[in-house]
Amino acid sequence: MPKTLNPKPLEAEAESVPSSLRIVCDDAATITLAAADPPVEGDDKPALRKFSMVAYTGGAMRLGGWPYPVVVDLAGLRVTRKSRPILKDHDRGSIVGHTDDIKISERSLEVAGVISGVGTTAQEVIATSENGFPWQASLGASADKVVFIPEGKTAKANGRDHTGPLYIARKSTLGEVSFVALGADDNTEARVAAGQADEDVSETGDEESTDDLEPVNASLDMSTKPKAKPQFHSAVDQMRAEAAAESRRIAGIRKLCGDKHPAIEADAIEQGWSITKTELAVLRSERPKAPDQSQHSPRYNREVLEAAACLSVGIDEKALVASYGERTLEAAHPLRHIGLKELVAECARSEGIDVPRVFGDGTETIRAGFSSMSLPSIMENVMNKTLLAAYQNQPIAAFDLCSVGTVSDFKEVSRYRLLGTGGFEQVAPDGELKHGKLSEQKYTNKADTYGQILTLTRHDIINDDLNAFMDIPRQMGRSGAESIDDLFFTLLLKNSGFFSAGNSNLLSGADTKFGPDSLTVAKTTFRKQKAGPGSKAKDQKPINIRPEFLVVPVELETEAELLMGSAQLMIDAQGSPTKIPVDNPHRNKYRIISMPHLSDPYYQGASAAAWYLFANPSVLPAFEIVFLNGRRTPVIERVEMPPNTLGMGFRSYIDFGVNSQDHRAAVKVTGE
Repeated sequence: MPKTLNPKPLEAEAESVPSSLRIVCDDAATITLAAADPPVEGDDKPALRKFSMVAYTGGAMRLGGWPYPVVVDLAGLRVTRKSRPILKDHDRGSIVGHTDDIKISERSLEVAGVISGVGTTAQEVIATSENGFPWQASLGASADKVVFIPEGKTAKANGRDHTGPLYIARKSTLGEVSFVALGADDNTEARVAAGQADEDVSETGDEESTDDLEPVNASLDMSTKPKAKPQFHSAVDQMRAEAAAESRRIAGIRKLCGDKHPAIEADAIEQGWSITKTELAVLRSERPKAPDQSQHSPRYNREVLEAAACLSVGIDEKALVASYGERTLEAAHPLRHIGLKELVAECARSEGIDVPRVFGDGTETIRAGFSSMSLPSIMENVMNKTLLAAYQNQPIAAFDLCSVGTVSDFKEVSRYRLLGTGGFEQVAPDGELKHGKLSEQKYTNKADTYGQILTLTRHDIINDDLNAFMDIPRQMGRSGAESIDDLFFTLLLKNSGFFSAGNSNLLSGADTKFGPDSLTVAKTTFRKQKAGPGSKAKDQKPINIRPEFLVVPVELETEAELLMGSAQLMIDAQGSPTKIPVDNPHRNKYRIISMPHLSDPYYQGASAAAWYLFANPSVLPAFEIVFLNGRRTPVIERVEMPPNTLGMGFRSYIDFGVNSQDHRAAVKVTGE
């Protein structure tokens, strides 16, 4: 390895080079635009045009802003993902499509993709390509690490040796791919192309050299090697050669312009245009013109339309300010009563898609809106916000009575709870500490998926009631919350093995009717739960857990509230009414949770008399709820609808599971 790669003498010059690269393909890398695939019967989606190119062949390039030629080391070119944006002239607002395959070998960079853009730019590229316009490709990349090779020294990159002075971009990151028309501007360095050796690149900076290029069929000769100057033996020979070249230039211009472009022909002859420049002027004039959208120009961006739809369905403005900001919400305020018709039309206009001025039967407007990218995104976000608001406004009793855990998949998981049945013991005179014992109990749980699907149909849009349609995600939000309580109370009421005399957490008999005395007995039973399940003496130590929740059916709700709120009781020791008040020992001791599920005959084991005491689940959980990856709220996603469905589909789902855990954390009283 030579010791001459020391950039110190040129550090200042190296620091002044740009941080970006524009790789322009050479003659071998001209874009190939394939014909669209034949349409699939019954599929409304338009067929996409595809393209492919060998975008860079590993040679040195003359790039604007770089003092010396540049080599991009393909071994250090990083591609973050295969799908990169395809633009026109490196303009982020001029979307052509995206790549679907990028291959990097030792000597070349190959790119393939589809023309997926829906605006006028993509249509312009397709139309001009069909007319024979020789589009070229320019790849934008960031120069992450650049080294300078001094004059007379060599370095290896892309499987070949390169002689300085030049730069080698050892590390770079591919950004985007652009369609460009090289030679469209006299200042364009048409001679700058990948794949040529340094000594073939003219360093005179003579921009007139582009006029020496002649068109070959439908593509431009982008060779960087200047043509050899003819040798003249006399002034007469030189004059003849110049006259012949001028005659050929004028003949070529007239052939290109024909009878269709007399103005271009006159300017080209008068101003000395080259045939290449004339050809580009003719191609530009024949490009299809973008439709006049002055009557349908976009007035609002996607965020404003989304905020307006949220206002229209009644989502709280304070929450919207946090999501969109005051400026966006202020711009959306005039549209706070927007309907589905206008929302669909504005989404199409915002992406430059022409829609009829009059809605009519809605066919053209709905088709345009459904083909836009913003409408599905707006509907999905508004539906998610509507669903979430309804979900959060629906009380979920299970969250108060159960611990909440997380699982990473749908497999059954095991939970182990350690039981301290040893405890501290007196230290012996010799100072020896005795080993304590931690026994454990095993519990299981697993998550499943619960959900439903809905469709935004053509009828919904024509009916123009956005708020009525949003009643569906509201119902989904409430249904998601109710499904958690439904699963919990189903398990609670039919779980005969969990509440049993053997577990010391079931009280039955004539004295269990809800009242101050039976509540005292239930509390005492709860407090006397033991540390371990075994019969050893240490297993019989009390765990001293206090109940915090009193769970009753709606039939006992008022009686429970009176018992918790009264300072004194007007009954005697036998439970009979009396005029002599006594202090209420249960006042404000427990938080009341009253649910209709407990007595509804829809649930197996329901009873209007049975009631429960529960511990705080953060101390000791009787039941556990698990959510997949910790997501506790439902989600709405867009889904592809079959061809025979005229509409836009959405699905909503939530992944969770409920199972019993520690029987010592709850007591059931039958209330007979």
